[in-house]
Amino acid sequence: MDDARIPPVAAPAEIHPSASIAPGAAIGRGCRIGPGCVVGPDVTLEEGVELVAHVVVDGITRIGAGARVFPFASIGLPPQDLKYKGEPTRCEIGPRTLVREHATIHRGSVGGAGVTRIGADCMIMAVAHVAHDCVLGDRVILANNVMLGGHVEIGDTVFVGGGTAIHQFVRIGRQAVIGGMSGVEADVIPFGSAMGNRARLVGLNLIGLKRRGFPRAQIHALRAAFRMLFRDPGLFAERQAAVEAQFAGDPNVAEMLAFIRAPSRRGLVRVGRAMPDEEAGEEAEG
Repeated sequence: MDDARIPPVAAPAEIHPSASIAPGAAIGRGCRIGPGCVVGPDVTLEEGVELVAHVVVDGITRIGAGARVFPFASIGLPPQDLKYKGEPTRCEIGPRTLVREHATIHRGSVGGAGVTRIGADCMIMAVAHVAHDCVLGDRVILANNVMLGGHVEIGDTVFVGGGTAIHQFVRIGRQAVIGGMSGVEADVIPFGSAMGNRARLVGLNLIGLKRRGFPRAQIHALRAAFRMLFRDPGLFAERQAAVEAQFAGDPNVAEMLAFIRAPSRRGLVRVGRAMPDEEAGEEAEG
């Protein structure tokens, strides 16, 4: 092995002889870089990162401590944007995040904030694609074959089902769930549940709220606010005002309202028919 390919590291790391590590790359303590991996000169791998095998990491990219990247994934390559001319944009992956086989995560573009960012403790499953300038919060799960267009924003603890496509500039609020094989063209509120082609807002993510330990009273308040906003008659602006007045001081409802009122390139996803589990839940807990 040509030692010139392997720059000095801060502390012991395991690097397979067939890996290619460019001069200038920063390799943290306890990293493991498997066979056939390629790491570019502006890459930083924090402590304990593992590149299992045949992984490509390029560009100005930082991968957080304890993250694992599985075979044939690529991180930090140029965006699929015809306007991109090689500008020094970035890609950041949070600690303990898992990037599975054949996933692709592209660096940012000058048309956005210049950075693609994925938070901590996420799982990007096989063949998922995270396009330029996407921002994902912590504990986000993208199931197999999920496709994110550019500039998508996803809040903490969101689950996106397999085969789903999310249009560029769409926002997905915290604790939402997107059903598999959906086509999401507009924003999904925090705590919401959306599904279908084209996706419709069908209720709240009740299962996720319960699993995350949301108190019963908070779930009841969210459900009542949801019904007022999306099921009751009248002008939407008037319903927003009524919800704000009735649930003043409730932080979860306030978060939902703030999301609705925030600037948006895509608007809110349309409301669809309530799912059976949503209706059954109302009878059981109402």
